[in-house]
Amino acid sequence: MVLKALFLAWGDLLRPRIFGVVALGVGLTLLLFVALQALVFWAAGHFAPESLTLPWIGAVPLAPALSWSSLLLFPLMSIFLMAPVAAGFSGLFTDRVADAVEEIHYPQAKGLPVDFWDGLWESLAVMGAVILVTLVTLLLTPFLGPLASVLFYGGNGWLLGREFFQMAARRHLHEPQATELRRNLAVQATALGVLIALLLTVPVLNVVVPVLAAAGFTHLYQISASRPRDRRG
Repeated sequence: MVLKALFLAWGDLLRPRIFGVVALGVGLTLLLFVALQALVFWAAGHFAPESLTLPWIGAVPLAPALSWSSLLLFPLMSIFLMAPVAAGFSGLFTDRVADAVEEIHYPQAKGLPVDFWDGLWESLAVMGAVILVTLVTLLLTPFLGPLASVLFYGGNGWLLGREFFQMAARRHLHEPQATELRRNLAVQATALGVLIALLLTVPVLNVVVPVLAAAGFTHLYQISASRPRDRRG
């Protein structure tokens, strides 16, 4: 079920309607990271002293060195912050992706739009939780060793799976039924979430993964929808 949903989602990425959302997601993600990088670059050059005097060496240019060395933060931000950024942006385009996927693959079982603000606030809450998991993982890495990766991917996978599946289910079910279904399919949702978290740490590829996740969890919901439920109306 999980691999089938992910495979179908990959095939959807090049469809015109969904590719437009991919372009939007790529643009928003890159814009955010470029803005953060530019802010760090400016702050390092503006607030750091111009030079640092060292014994026996003399004056060493400090501000320019810090500014240019801050460019090394870009790949690090891409690895460690892509998951929370994806969770945050999910509230902006998940519903559009789900609508396109259902119109293409499941025209007889299309859902209703989820309120934008509800989805956005829920996404921000999960984004904060993902950031917390990432920071805790970084702090515990010296003590956990290889287990830190298990915590990072497992924690982020559970959070991303929870968020994306809940949004997919809420297009069709009332909130209590969507939550119950998510709990019943917690293993499948978490497994797909872990795969998404793994892909989010692949440079370049990770900028399209949020849209891939939205499509994948829409497929996961539809594949699991084999029995009647109390649908929204």
